[in-house]
Amino acid sequence: MKKFLTAFMAASALTLGAANIADARELRVAPAAPPPHPANGVMYTNFMKYLPEESDGRLTATMLGPEVVNLGQMKDALQSQIAEVGNLLPLYFPADLPMMSVTGQLSLTGTNSQAMGSALTEFVVNCAPCQQEMKDLGLVFLGSGASDVYEFLTTKPIHNAEDMKGMRLRSGGAPWARFAEHFGATPVQMSVFDQFEAMNSGTIDGTMASIADMLSFRLVEVAKYVTYAPLGLYFSTSNFTVSKATWDDLSAEDRAAMARAANRANADFTNRWGSTMPAEAEAASEKAGVEFIEADPEFVEQIKQFVQDDITTAGTYSQEQFGIEDAPDQIQTFLGLVEKWTAIAEELDNDPQAIAKRVQEEVWSKVDYASYGG
Repeated sequence: MKKFLTAFMAASALTLGAANIADARELRVAPAAPPPHPANGVMYTNFMKYLPEESDGRLTATMLGPEVVNLGQMKDALQSQIAEVGNLLPLYFPADLPMMSVTGQLSLTGTNSQAMGSALTEFVVNCAPCQQEMKDLGLVFLGSGASDVYEFLTTKPIHNAEDMKGMRLRSGGAPWARFAEHFGATPVQMSVFDQFEAMNSGTIDGTMASIADMLSFRLVEVAKYVTYAPLGLYFSTSNFTVSKATWDDLSAEDRAAMARAANRANADFTNRWGSTMPAEAEAASEKAGVEFIEADPEFVEQIKQFVQDDITTAGTYSQEQFGIEDAPDQIQTFLGLVEKWTAIAEELDNDPQAIAKRVQEEVWSKVDYASYGG
């Protein structure tokens, strides 16, 4: 009898488990990056793991590759629900997301990856104009992350400002374009997916990017030099952008579960992109014979001065380009959050799990999921 009861209970558990899986809502998610990139290999891979954990199995996901939805297609894909959750970069759509693009104008100021991702998350969640922009597009924001500090990845050496003159460098957005032009280079706007072929063919002389791109986009095969210089970092991200149609179809409980899963994956992603992957990329680059250059001290000081001056420029640019009159005030609010989260990140030694816990406490635990994104 005891054996029968044990077998019956085991069978019942399997049946219930199967029923739970069958009843789960499977979401179509899109990292818009290839598997080697941390947006795919860590951020969305971990999100797919955390979703059922946080929702008690009610939510699962299947991933769409960049051949289905790429970065430039993301807004349309989410609005049409080809993807239900996707990696949206506001700087790709500044006309649609002008307020969110304001903080992106400060990309050159970034020095701590976890601090920048956390600061932007808190800023956007509590920024009424940002939330309205997302709502107008039929989208919902669930957090940000950040890269490591950008470097020059080039086919020609850069030691100083003089070396930049006349070079064609891929720019990931307006801040780097202003920077390149200031030092006499020509900024080239192109997708990260096109920079390998552009460098290989000589169309561009290099890119201002994360050294992780040496692995993520195989630049280790075409770049000959890496110059260390304080070029800011990429944090203008909406890592988990949810189609409002999907969001509206979820209970407040499941929305909260999705936000917790996204928050954990955001910190993992930033740790991978901002910490562990750069070390691997450096090792692979060294093995490939890439030459590493420390920018001349005078050049470093010139860059730092430009970055400070560009804070004012970013405010003026946002007023003129986006019509946001209070952009300078919004920028100061954001920089205050950067200061707050830099102290927290340093206190927590940039530990991703500890950072996720603190962001959950400071930001997401205060959200009313019955109304957020509504």
